[in-house]
Formats: sequence, structure tokens, C-alpha cells
Amino acid sequence: MKIIFVRHGHPNYQLDCLTELGHPQAEAAAERLKDEKIDKIFSSSCGRAVETAEHIAARHNLPITQLDFMREIRWGYKDTEDYVHPWTLANEWVLKGKKINTHDWQNDPDYKGVTLASDYNKVAACFDEWLKEFGYEREGNYYRVTRKNDDTIMLASHAGASTAAISHFFNIPFLFACRSIGCDYTAITIVNLCGEEGEITSPSFELVNDARHIKGITVENVFGR
Repeated sequence: MKIIFVRHGHPNYQLDCLTELGHPQAEAAAERLKDEKIDKIFSSSCGRAVETAEHIAARHNLPITQLDFMREIRWGYKDTEDYVHPWTLANEWVLKGKKINTHDWQNDPDYKGVTLASDYNKVAACFDEWLKEFGYEREGNYYRVTRKNDDTIMLASHAGASTAAISHFFNIPFLFACRSIGCDYTAITIVNLCGEEGEITSPSFELVNDARHIKGITVENVFGR
């Protein structure tokens, strides 16, 4: 099975939709993926992800199934309005010489009481339940192939939710994934799961954070200024 992760295009976060720049970015991603044999299309239920998926779905004449668990994860604290951005914090850890390749990041004082931790765990658990539908059941750090599946599925989502899913999927520490994988607007990451029925398998990357298709799509080019 192949999973194509696509981040949404340039957003208006307040209105939860794509901007006038985001739509041509999403269309460029659709053009990039037009020759992929996509069997099913999924999206976060957030508007900006759905609108991105619509550009791709139109090329393949496929419906979009929305997934609530892939909505963007939250960055703040449970009891205050303070803001914690995982990419910024990962960079700060690097500058301080702290290890970002730790699986124990949720117990670090920087993450105590942060909604990100519980949201990460929800994405991880629900992502595994979703994979069961396609014939891959989590066993420890890997996946048992319960039904061989050659489908290609596309999932439009967000920087945080997709990075959380990929971090869990590959057993990569979350902060390390934030720092090393990246997630540009409409960036494409392609993951393969292979294996025969009954075997244990793990995913492999085919492509990571490819946003070359939006090179040249700028405010100046879109709006003529």
C-alpha cells in the first residue's frame, strides 16, 4: 500500500480555508499527482485541508472521505493561553544542545501540561485504527499484514497532524521529525507499506516533503505585484 501525505495550501487560519495563493498551490499539487493511480482520497475535516483535497480529487474523479482525527493538533497549554510551537521548540533544543531524538519528549518540563502531547497520542492511536481498515495492524513498533493491499491512498492534512502520524508510523521521535522532515505548503510525502499476508512489516519513505511543484507560485506571480 502507498500513502501520499499532502499538506494543505497557504491558509487563512481564521476562516479555515485556502487563500488566493493557496488555491494555485493546491492545483499545482494536483498537477504533480495527476499520473498517480490514486484509489481513495482522505482529508482532515478542516476546511483548508478539504479544499486542498478537492483540487486533487477533481483530477481523479474520486470522493473525499473526511477524518476528524487528522484535524490539526493544538499547540497551547491546557490551563493558559501560552503558545508552544513544536518546530520552534525543536530548534531551541538544538541551539541548547538538548537531544531531539528522544522518545521521552512528553515528560520534558517544556511539554508538561501542553495539549500537543494528548493530541499527538490521539492521532497515533486513531491512525493505527485507520490502518487496520487497509489490512495493517500494529504489533509493538511494526505492523502485521492481515490483508495484502496494493491501494494508493491520498491524505490531505496539516503540518502538525501529519508529522505526528509519520512520527508514530516510523517510530521517529516527534521533535526529531519536526526538525528533520519539515512540512511546506502542499508538500508531498509518499510512504510505502509492503509485505505478504501474515508478515510483519514497517513503512519506508519514497519521497519526503517535496514542494517543488509550487516553486514560482508567489504573491507577485498570482496577484501581479
